[in-house]
Amino acid sequence: MFRWILGGREAQGSAEKSPVLCIGEEQPKNCFTELQVLKGHFDIVRFLVQIDDFRCASAGDDGLVLVWNIETGERLQELRGHSQQITAMTTFTCNNGVTSHTSLITASSDRSLSLWDPDTGNRVQTISDLHSPVKCLLVLERLSVWVSGGEELCVWNADFQLQCHRQNHSDTGITALIELPKNCLAAAMDKEIGERQNLTTLVFKVRSKQIKTCLVIAVIYRLTFSTDSSLSVAEIRCLSDHQDQIRALINVNDGLFASGSHAGELILWDAVDWNILAYEHILWEESHTCAQSEIRLAAPKPSEMSIQHLTTDGKHILAAVGSGLYVYSVLTKTVVAYRKVAHDSNVLHTMLLSDRNVQLSSACLFLGVKLTLKRSHAVQSVAHRSSSAVYNKQRLIKRSTGFFGMWTFGRSNKQTGPPSKKVVDVPNIRTLELTGDLIGHSGAVQMFVSFKENVLVTCSADHLLILWKDGERQSHLRSLALFHKLEENGGL
Repeated sequence: MFRWILGGREAQGSAEKSPVLCIGEEQPKNCFTELQVLKGHFDIVRFLVQIDDFRCASAGDDGLVLVWNIETGERLQELRGHSQQITAMTTFTCNNGVTSHTSLITASSDRSLSLWDPDTGNRVQTISDLHSPVKCLLVLERLSVWVSGGEELCVWNADFQLQCHRQNHSDTGITALIELPKNCLAAAMDKEIGERQNLTTLVFKVRSKQIKTCLVIAVIYRLTFSTDSSLSVAEIRCLSDHQDQIRALINVNDGLFASGSHAGELILWDAVDWNILAYEHILWEESHTCAQSEIRLAAPKPSEMSIQHLTTDGKHILAAVGSGLYVYSVLTKTVVAYRKVAHDSNVLHTMLLSDRNVQLSSACLFLGVKLTLKRSHAVQSVAHRSSSAVYNKQRLIKRSTGFFGMWTFGRSNKQTGPPSKKVVDVPNIRTLELTGDLIGHSGAVQMFVSFKENVLVTCSADHLLILWKDGERQSHLRSLALFHKLEENGGL
């Protein structure tokens, strides 16, 4: 819709911002009707992090880190230092009891790590000539350390000094990290278990042929402080219950964490003893009775079952499965709502948006969506296309016929569970209603962050960032500003 306005993928010599554009009344349920385009990157923008209530940082394949004011769209800082693409970015907040300061940590394919001051744009610390590129970062503020993952697991203190490390002996190694209780970490390992001596390779018989299948695992590490304050890290458990690459790993609450695989497996784990509490495997079947537009002519490809991203509010898990969205209840351990085809291609990023402004809940159905009577949420997702979408869970519609999604409860190869159920046989399954389609990017949307007062920031393969704002609220703020200006100038 706006591609001719926003431009293509031309390199931008300096940061630019476009005038405010409005969607108009085409999407009455979508409150994000005002957008502002931010230009400054000249390659794919893959990462966004929130620094504080009014600033965010963006980074990507051009090696640049840009700091933005999300209220005005102004570029505040340009952090240059990496010679290759950024592979991970996070914030690190130091609190001395009186004041706190947030810094940025970035990792790059040039095998370096950098600590940045977003206030001044200066690079405070840098570590070069690492053995391999870092793929993920995790800050443990409670312990005043941070962790980098890749071919090796490294633990660093606030002064960028290496405290301990552990080699993983893998070409890919750690792809995701989360913090667990009792000074433990869970790491997703993109690694065949055939490389590990203490695990068993499973053998499956397919069409009278035996095929050796190597499972992808998660590893539990524990950080230990000795009497002389030195720190060590040890591997204490291997979780080999997934049958394919782990694509997503998140904390659900203090006692639970979840993992999702390329094969569409969602596993809920106990965060203390690391036992499986629930297992959900999403499969597909075609229905010949459905006349809806979701009918597919061919069997789904394996990528259509891949869990690309997980997000949670502690009570529900939103899973991006292929091009669909699934809401999983932690309490009932079942899928309670879904939309099998939410985007034209695989969904890359999701978020559960809570209604933080009650006054706007009646005006914007986007914010007034509800899964329970006590809390309101919306579902936001982005995919391998040029738009992001918002789904309403307030008007959850029960489907009576025509579903071709189904779930199996239990793993057929390891345990016996209840028989597979079609969606039509599960009375509480509901579908997500589309309430807004944020069309503005001309390339694949990579991710987004949400700010208070209904502001979203998206980044894309088209080298652009877009600020999405509540058009009604922004119009009201501009009217107030104009009123005050006229009042000051004696115009009233």
